[in-house]
Amino acid sequence: MTPDEPNKLIRGVGVTGATTLNMIDMIGVGPFITMPLIIAAMGGPQAMLGWIFGALLVICDGLVWAELGAAMPRSGGPYNYLQEIYGKKRMGRLMSFLFIWQLQFSAPLSMASGCLGFALYATYIFPDLGNTLFQQDLKTTIPFVGDLSASVLATYGTFVAIGICLLCMFLLYRKITIIEKFGKFLWLGVMITIVWIIFAGLTNFNPAIAFDFPPDAFALKPEFFLGLGAALLIAVYDYWGYYNVNFFAGEVKDPEKTIPRSIILSIVSVSAIYIVMNIAILGVIPWREFMETANSDARRFVISVFIERLYGSTAGVIATILIMWTAFASVFSLLLGYSRVPYAASLDGNYFKIFSKVHPKHRFPYVSLLMMGGIAAAFCFLRLADVIAALVVIRIIVQFLAQIVGVIVLRQTKPDFPRPFKMWLYPIPALIAIIGFLYVLFMRPNFQKEVKYAAVLIVLGVIIYLVRSYKRAEFPFNKDDTDELQIEAAE
Repeated sequence: MTPDEPNKLIRGVGVTGATTLNMIDMIGVGPFITMPLIIAAMGGPQAMLGWIFGALLVICDGLVWAELGAAMPRSGGPYNYLQEIYGKKRMGRLMSFLFIWQLQFSAPLSMASGCLGFALYATYIFPDLGNTLFQQDLKTTIPFVGDLSASVLATYGTFVAIGICLLCMFLLYRKITIIEKFGKFLWLGVMITIVWIIFAGLTNFNPAIAFDFPPDAFALKPEFFLGLGAALLIAVYDYWGYYNVNFFAGEVKDPEKTIPRSIILSIVSVSAIYIVMNIAILGVIPWREFMETANSDARRFVISVFIERLYGSTAGVIATILIMWTAFASVFSLLLGYSRVPYAASLDGNYFKIFSKVHPKHRFPYVSLLMMGGIAAAFCFLRLADVIAALVVIRIIVQFLAQIVGVIVLRQTKPDFPRPFKMWLYPIPALIAIIGFLYVLFMRPNFQKEVKYAAVLIVLGVIIYLVRSYKRAEFPFNKDDTDELQIEAAE
């Protein structure tokens, strides 16, 4: 077993705890607000293909995370994998830095999306929360790139979202063994929400509504493939979180077994839940009604409206509260996992030293926790719709593709590297994941917009890395390059 980190984090999370934390990360508010968007992307109930193919894609990618996580069970997850795969003294230094760099933006934005989702559903009960206090559109033009834009928005609900973020920080400011127990409690509320929605849909299911396909729904035209790409992007966003255990792997018991099991269990469970839940809902509410709400604020309430239509307004309010619980649970799990990454980078000198500090009594990286939570609170002033697609694209380019290719590279360059868990049917899942993510990147209408954001972020990250490395005489400016290569080969 890989020894614990120097600062002695507590390995207190078992298979059940890791699986529940993964699942509450995956089942955030996303599937409750994005269903109309997926239906609109493909123009009918055939949009279920997005959920099905998305499940196959994340299962293949999950096997990559399982193999790497079991082999390197240290806090920080991909930060460690990229260094090991591409060389700790060489390209791996740059790759791991870029991972941390993009995470500074994508992780807090992911958490902010959950907080904003919580606030959006709260407006179903308290409509005045949606009143706009301030709104400003920001736009800039960058040479060779074009226009980049974003919107800043403040409503009463914005401050509710910030409050949820601060509450998660408060609850996570304690020992990991206590957090595991609280995570199971949150998971119970999430499961009650899902079971109720599925039960309501199946007991009122009308196949004629669910399978009312439009003409040429499955005609293999360019529109079909572009729509599938857009649906896949949303589905992948909603599925993400199955790898959460890899980020706090330094606090997992028996990680060689716990990490792969929790990843596979969470993906299989959530995939089944999503597919059944969405079919059940489509059997009650006609898909054309969903399409009408795709570009309006009404999409935030689709599940509340669904329950209200079946059981009345009181039931709609109860369902809304349960969905808000689910959104909160997701933010809780996200902040737990992502707060461990700057800590891991700081330990080996690739990030600011202050982030390596752990709480003297409860042994958790409190500085990293407070930093991630604080940035997420600030990002609650952004519009969620402006950033989701950009986030998916950035992560696919900087993290997922590099990591998937990396698991193949590691097999070739270090065949004797300890692998407690080996990917099933290697290398087929890795190849499917590469093809699937490339499809999501480029087979969508107006995909260039998000690629621009990713390109700007990557270029800025490379520039910052090179300036920093030049000052510190690190790759690619190391003076003793030959000696370092020999040391790395010996490792």
